[in-house]
Amino acid sequence: MMNEIQKIHLGKAKCAVDLGDGSERGEYVNQDEILYKLGRPHRSISLMYCYYPHDDGFPGRASVVHANPNVKFAWDYPYDDYFTYKGGKGGTLDDEPFTCMRDIRRHGQDVTLTLTMDPFLEDEYIIAVAKDLSTFGRVFLRINHEATGNWFSFNRRASYKEVADFFVRASKLFHEYAPNVLTIICIDGAEHTTDTKMVKEEEFAPTIPEADIWSVDKYMALHWTWPFDIAERGGSGFKREKVRDIYDLTKRSFELYKNINGGVAKPMTMAELNADGDVTGAYDQALMVKEFADILVSEKAEWFSAFTFYQFRDRGRLGLEIEDPNNPAVGIAQPVMDTYKEIIHSEWFSPKMSISDEVSLPCILRWGNSEDADGLAIKLHFDKNPIFCEAVFDKDDDSNYIMELGGRWFYKSPNAKNINFMSAFFEKPLSCETEMTLKIFAPPASGENDPSQGTDWQKNYYYQVKKLPTIRIRFEPVIE
Repeated sequence: MMNEIQKIHLGKAKCAVDLGDGSERGEYVNQDEILYKLGRPHRSISLMYCYYPHDDGFPGRASVVHANPNVKFAWDYPYDDYFTYKGGKGGTLDDEPFTCMRDIRRHGQDVTLTLTMDPFLEDEYIIAVAKDLSTFGRVFLRINHEATGNWFSFNRRASYKEVADFFVRASKLFHEYAPNVLTIICIDGAEHTTDTKMVKEEEFAPTIPEADIWSVDKYMALHWTWPFDIAERGGSGFKREKVRDIYDLTKRSFELYKNINGGVAKPMTMAELNADGDVTGAYDQALMVKEFADILVSEKAEWFSAFTFYQFRDRGRLGLEIEDPNNPAVGIAQPVMDTYKEIIHSEWFSPKMSISDEVSLPCILRWGNSEDADGLAIKLHFDKNPIFCEAVFDKDDDSNYIMELGGRWFYKSPNAKNINFMSAFFEKPLSCETEMTLKIFAPPASGENDPSQGTDWQKNYYYQVKKLPTIRIRFEPVIE
């Protein structure tokens, strides 16, 4: 059943897709469930946390330790109502967000960490966070996002210049103490396509050359006063924009950032994107997300490197799923789920893979990040559509793999000994004899890189493959 083994490289998509998983509006969903429902890993999974270590009540969640019946807005607490960052100075690595980060990375994805922070924190607190993140490979760090707004606690505590200065100071410290971390500046950019300056350019211009990545958050529709009221015609607290306008404003923002950076481009992302079903309803939500993706493809928007869909499961209507009000562990898929799944499996948004020379075992696989990894490609022959197709591993095999077959991805933990590939054929059954390629990559089983592996340990993780699984393919039932 198995022919030659070749080396394969996992590279970048023309536009990467990231996914929000948990926020003030929803709980974290484990990566096994997300992978099963969407059929592929993402470039990155976005987590949202806050870090106000000097505040009364911290690290308790703001809406719990500062509960107040008079609160009428999600951010009307002394500090931001995100999950609280349990690391940092005097903290622990055995709690959130690190438990989630390990789950994300062992499934072959990078972490995007949104971290709102007290803008007056001393350097020692920032350095402690940097050291926390230093073992997690490539991390995208969004420091005090939507920084030209006025709703987060850091904006209420400091002037815009102080917020911008904090970003520059923190970014430099992360680059020094955790060179694996890429910092993201997230501000408004352009308000109009004719703008010649970005919003609050005087204050935030220094953040543009300091950041590794530029970003805006754009919602094509949003009910920002949720859950304290219901969006109805004639009301306020919500909006709806034209999809084309959102694209044009994002592009204009990129052009303004590039101009500030002396004409040199950096990766441009949209770190939060969606249309709120509270405003549009479920059907238009799906149509608007599809329209935005279609524009990226039709415009061949290579200036635009990635977007983050906000989010997988939401207590409101900003998710691929709505959280079941009777059981928060259950998600109710919305029409946008199928739309999004179609988008992320299409050519423009799929990572590129290239097969090269034959290799023999044992061999070393390198995991750099979700856009730079070396794996194995194994050709499999199928006489027709299979009845059984699975990988059977030895009992002492401790490998941690992500594997792709027929466009569908699978995860194998160190404890798993049998991986059933049949779901690759349920949606796309074979109609004739064919060959398919099983692709195998080895991200770190612990979710963290190993400092003992060499000088490049923060960038790369290595795993030795000694033996491949047996691939069991059968074309008839065991008993007819």
